[in-house]
Amino acid sequence: MALPQVKLDQGIHVMHLFYSVDRQLWESLPEGASAEARAKLQALCEANANASHPCIRTYANVGGKADLAFFILGEELGTVAQLHRDIEACFPGGALVPVYNYLSVTELSEYMPTEEDSKRRVMGEFRLEPGTPEFDAKMEELAGMRKDYEQYRLYPEMPDWEVMCFYPMLKRRDGADNWYSLDFDARKKLMAGHARVGRTYADRIKQLITGSTGLDDWEWGVTLMAHQTDAVKEIVYEMRFDEVSARYGGFGEFYINLRLQPADLWEHLRL
Repeated sequence: MALPQVKLDQGIHVMHLFYSVDRQLWESLPEGASAEARAKLQALCEANANASHPCIRTYANVGGKADLAFFILGEELGTVAQLHRDIEACFPGGALVPVYNYLSVTELSEYMPTEEDSKRRVMGEFRLEPGTPEFDAKMEELAGMRKDYEQYRLYPEMPDWEVMCFYPMLKRRDGADNWYSLDFDARKKLMAGHARVGRTYADRIKQLITGSTGLDDWEWGVTLMAHQTDAVKEIVYEMRFDEVSARYGGFGEFYINLRLQPADLWEHLRL
């Protein structure tokens, strides 16, 4: 059966999957079933090991909320849906118990700097005058940076680092603390300060924010790639003091995961 072709005007689909393993069922599997499941998953991951999409990465969840986690990127909704089922088909029936899943899409922030913002920045921060070669060069540099960032937000190539943190979030709509009752300029100013905090962690954290309004129970999914858990802890803690989070942010459960290839995942989980 061919699935419908469903693409975005721009960007790709993203899915996070979390499962536990039915240990009692697993212990009753016939000889060779575990090795067969591992080989199937390894082959599936190798066939979808692209820098951006389609892509499957496997993780061990740390903390007991789940056993296994999967990070999936796909241009078409049908691709993501098929990869989801292909992952489950690698395992004996009933062995995987769904814990949590999250569907979202990559998107551009409505608060991204415009060309007019860049002009004001070049004149204010860099003190360059319009019509000069220096002004034009700086404008071209900022335009290139904006283009690169747009590419990253829409078609991310996330680093394959040791730690992946995922959590869903939303903006509150509670009385006076209603994000959506603020006018655009106020929201953009608040988000600019929020972004400045995030940029200070650029060498320690790679962040992907994906939109899920109308697609899942929250409004955004946040994926943080890191080498160390203290970087994750510190960026989330510091962000809590920013007004965007302190006054308007709402957060779901946090999932901390270690990047492991299927063979290492099997050894770690003693499958």
